[in-house]
Amino acid sequence: MPSGKMWVQRDRFGNDIYLTYERWKHITDQDNHPEIEPYLDYIRETIRLGRRRQDPYDPHSYKYYRPFPDLPDGNTHLVVCVRFRWKVAPDGTAQEEKFVTTAYFQWF
Repeated sequence: MPSGKMWVQRDRFGNDIYLTYERWKHITDQDNHPEIEPYLDYIRETIRLGRRRQDPYDPHSYKYYRPFPDLPDGNTHLVVCVRFRWKVAPDGTAQEEKFVTTAYFQWF
């Protein structure tokens, strides 16, 4: 599997959020959420158009969520968890990173 970013998607607030191959492999692993694999495009749409809530216990984490009519097992929404953090580059400058950590279906 390739390394690095699969894609970058801008949210409604102007944030560029990326999904890495490593995170996609983690999300779709048999022990996590393999049922999400056919819905990769829904993850992008959820980031682009969905609502967002900040995690009350971690101010650097957000959950993006969006309803879809055709999700499996009676689920109504896709939830995409995104982490916002700062990383120091080799030249000493701070760079903001915003990336998908996981995604799953939920009934609301």
